[in-house]
Amino acid sequence: MQTIWLPDARRRERRLAVGEFDGVHVGHREVIRGSDSVLTFEPHPRTVVAPESAPKLLTTLEQKADLIAALGVRELIVIPFDGARMAQTAQDFVDHELIDHLGAVRVSVGENFRFGNRARGDAALLRAQSAFATRVVEMVELDGEIVSSTHIRGLIATGAVADAARLLGAPFGMRGIVQHGDKRGRTLGFPTANLVPDPALAVPDHGIYACRAAVPGLGEWTAAVSIGVRPTFVTGRGLLVEAYLLDFEGDLYGRELRLQFVDRVRGERRFESAEALIEQMRRDVAEIARLV
Repeated sequence: MQTIWLPDARRRERRLAVGEFDGVHVGHREVIRGSDSVLTFEPHPRTVVAPESAPKLLTTLEQKADLIAALGVRELIVIPFDGARMAQTAQDFVDHELIDHLGAVRVSVGENFRFGNRARGDAALLRAQSAFATRVVEMVELDGEIVSSTHIRGLIATGAVADAARLLGAPFGMRGIVQHGDKRGRTLGFPTANLVPDPALAVPDHGIYACRAAVPGLGEWTAAVSIGVRPTFVTGRGLLVEAYLLDFEGDLYGRELRLQFVDRVRGERRFESAEALIEQMRRDVAEIARLV
């Protein structure tokens, strides 16, 4: 799949799916179905329109692109979202971007999609256009739950990563460059690769998680992942993601680590001694090896 920014896109007939698609969940996948191109926005429009209420994102643009590529889409077109784009009227967006610039012959959106200045554009406006056919996808329900990025963010925030994966259609993922920590895990017999979470992104609640870990170009492993502030030790450090890769030896400093969250094993606890913590870590690793 090709990823291009809107100014670089050449006009051709396109079957477009349009939306933010944060998380690329099962509802988004239904909107995208049958489209050869996906049109999305970067950064998330709320970070420009109302930054104080901008959500914690489920995916970076890179993650979103990888998930959309796996659906067989030909191209991802990214619209730079800024003050000028925020001021553009909905009809102007339709005329200049969807029709004149991109040559849309079919436009697919979710029923709650809004666009244009003051979010005045909606499915009804798209349906009123004669230049292209419009496909409007109703909200998807799964086991009686409405699938939405907002709902999934809530599940992630409480640590319910297995439930989130069901609605996402894939495990919740996190990526980052491995950082140097205080190397305490090594002294405990469980050396970890450490990630510092991006404050703009959703992070699972403090606790211990069963994960799949991958380092591009190097391999994949089962991982025991701790998210939290290490309450047994007073370190003064902030939130940290610590991944112990089972059956891995070596260091990963400066390399990209990708985590997929399978399930939550337990919450974060403070232990009375390092020995008690080590014993619990052994039990956690055995449980995670069984789960993954």
